[in-house]
Amino acid sequence: MKNQAIELTTFKLNNCTIQQFITANKEVDEFLKQQKGFVSRSIFELKKNIVHDLLIWENTEDGTNAMHKLMDELSDSVVHDLIDQSTVSWNIASIEHFVNLEK
Repeated sequence: MKNQAIELTTFKLNNCTIQQFITANKEVDEFLKQQKGFVSRSIFELKKNIVHDLLIWENTEDGTNAMHKLMDELSDSVVHDLIDQSTVSWNIASIEHFVNLEK
């Protein structure tokens, strides 16, 4: 876990619900599963129409490379139309501290 990274992208939706957005992401989910260093993805809303897309990567380099590859290979995905692009905030950082419940 020491070198893992968190990628957090936030944005507003364009004329769709969170469930419609999640359904439209099947292609993106499959793409992510094939990327080097991918660990997990969670999508959630803290406020109506403000989406948080949280990914865990083995390291920041893998996450950054996958983001660039996604923007190239899935540039025509309907998912991009469901996002208000002017509201996108993309960040990735190494995890500095981690605690879990060991069994």
